[in-house]
Amino acid sequence: MRKFFALAVSAILFVSFTASAEPKKDKSDNTSAQATENKQTVKKGWNFAPFPSIGYNSDTGFQIGALCEIFDYGDGSTYPGYRHKFNVDLSWTTKDQVKLHFFYDSKYLIPKVRLTFAATYILAQMYPFMGFNGSASPYYQDLASGKKQLNRVSMYNIKRNSMRIMADFQGDITSPKFRWAAGISYWWYDIDNISLKKKGVPAYDAITPNDHLTTQGINSASLWQLYQRTGLIRPNEAHGGHHLELKAGLVYDSREHEADPTRGIWAEVYAYGSPDILNGRGKDGYHYLKLAAHFRQYVPLWKDKIVFAYHLAYQGKLAGNAPYYTLQNINTLYLRQIISDGLGSINTVRGVPYNSVIGDGYAWANFEMRFKLVSFRFIKQNFYLATNPFFDMGACVQPYRLDEMRSVLTNTELTQAEKNLIYTGQKEKLHMSAGLGLKLAMNRNFILSAEVAVPLNTKVYTNTDLNVPVSELKLKSSYKPGVNIGLNYIF
Repeated sequence: MRKFFALAVSAILFVSFTASAEPKKDKSDNTSAQATENKQTVKKGWNFAPFPSIGYNSDTGFQIGALCEIFDYGDGSTYPGYRHKFNVDLSWTTKDQVKLHFFYDSKYLIPKVRLTFAATYILAQMYPFMGFNGSASPYYQDLASGKKQLNRVSMYNIKRNSMRIMADFQGDITSPKFRWAAGISYWWYDIDNISLKKKGVPAYDAITPNDHLTTQGINSASLWQLYQRTGLIRPNEAHGGHHLELKAGLVYDSREHEADPTRGIWAEVYAYGSPDILNGRGKDGYHYLKLAAHFRQYVPLWKDKIVFAYHLAYQGKLAGNAPYYTLQNINTLYLRQIISDGLGSINTVRGVPYNSVIGDGYAWANFEMRFKLVSFRFIKQNFYLATNPFFDMGACVQPYRLDEMRSVLTNTELTQAEKNLIYTGQKEKLHMSAGLGLKLAMNRNFILSAEVAVPLNTKVYTNTDLNVPVSELKLKSSYKPGVNIGLNYIF
């Protein structure tokens, strides 16, 4: 947790430079009843929180960069709610990922309509691709990237550039709690082989296999290449594409506060889909319609000091056929994290490896207890420290091209090693994790987070020789913890 406290101290030091710009409290102003009840000083005007974007994630590595969150509280009558929120983030990680992100949220820019807007560009030189359908895709630990791997290619990675531009709108139907929702988003993906040189380590070369792979009869340097050879990834989708996505649905929201609610329900159901009109693929295009449903409840067990929170979610295909590179998108009306991929990692089942569970549909659940440990006033800001032990679980409930994965077992053009890389007959199982988080919140809106999660049902293969029958492949449980140091509760 030392990294978390270093991050917290950095944030506090930067906030202290801007705290003096806070407008002085006018006793005649209409203040928030809740803030008064909790004996907090009501915030007014603009509040800036710039700090170094220093963090860590097990999947993407150490992060360095710059981040600024900006809140406008107006005359304080909506506190701890804000009138306008901006987030700007520029960062780089040690696993060669560059992120440029802008976020805006307001209920007041458009009369009677909430606007949430985000624009994100991510260049990932080492983006994980671990196959389709979760447990059906084997993961061999000795073929993973790292200095101790037997081969110096990256079997489970690709290079992926992506851009996401989202605009979501919500408006009241019968009350502020019951709302309609609609949105439009643009997605762009550019995918290719990786080619990187690391100091002291031979180059990752995903174009041709190395000696270790060729001696086993593997003629592809990466799983992504092997999927193309076998037709699991089609030629017209292999390198990505452009998509315009539309969504529409309903929202019920009775939370008393959004960033760290202590009571209420937040439920959403909406359909979203994309006509493949931007790629020129004609009748071979990828048109799809999906459904997303979320139910979150926050139950106060002792005032606002102890809260039980849970989240039940489903996302799946209703019609059509989505390209493989869109499967990991976890759709949302409000981004809590910059990266919205799943199933696994920081958004859904924490601790489960990033992009290790990919399919046409998912179901997952999160359960956590939130304990507020101490509240205090510092540099003219309201702070509290909290902890949140949690339990997550989820699974792929709609497979993607599973029959084609099974068909490789009878493909006479593939070696036994190549068949073992694609499919070993394992059925999908429930992926689970448990962990503990620590939160430092400023004004209930800016929340620094550190979480550690241990996977409970993750299996990896230990074979170094893949030229063996499926029955001789060896599995072991992996309890390698996942760590994330960043921002916000995940729901």
